[in-house]
Amino acid sequence: MASLLESGAGWRREGNALAKTFTFKGFKGAMAFANRVAEAANAANHHPDIHVEGYKNVRIVLTTHATGGISDADIELAKTIDAAVT
Repeated sequence: MASLLESGAGWRREGNALAKTFTFKGFKGAMAFANRVAEAANAANHHPDIHVEGYKNVRIVLTTHATGGISDADIELAKTIDAAVT
């Protein structure tokens, strides 16, 4: 987890979760990204909180409720989500 937080990718620890806000040019891009995240989450069977804020920001929050904190599944999904930006 330390490497993810120190990588400069923008993920931050917020209590027992990882969080990052992604900004897009507009609503359509934000929603397309949110849908890509949903597809990746379903494939991983690990589901983040997805918040659309304003009209062009998507905030992702990852935590593993069963363990009460951040797990390897959160870190792997964070990497997958970063790859879904492009």
